[in-house]
Amino acid sequence: MTDHTILALGSIITAGITMALGALGAAYGESRIGAASMDALARQPDEAGSITRNQFVALAMVESTAIFCLVIALVLLFANPFIGGS
Repeated sequence: MTDHTILALGSIITAGITMALGALGAAYGESRIGAASMDALARQPDEAGSITRNQFVALAMVESTAIFCLVIALVLLFANPFIGGS
């Protein structure tokens, strides 16, 4: 195995781990936000508009973490300066 091959393999494994952790973290966060929102709606049905608006803002912020992980994984796979051309 050459250094190039080892670095490429490491980048692929790291990209997979990055996506796995990013997806798991986002899924857990979104489920917690959903559960808390349903609880709040059950307790205060009159505040449904405010709760729903805040829920969507929180979901967008949590989802951005998963998108950042996707960007990092894509950089590792396709734009890694250490792997290109040898």
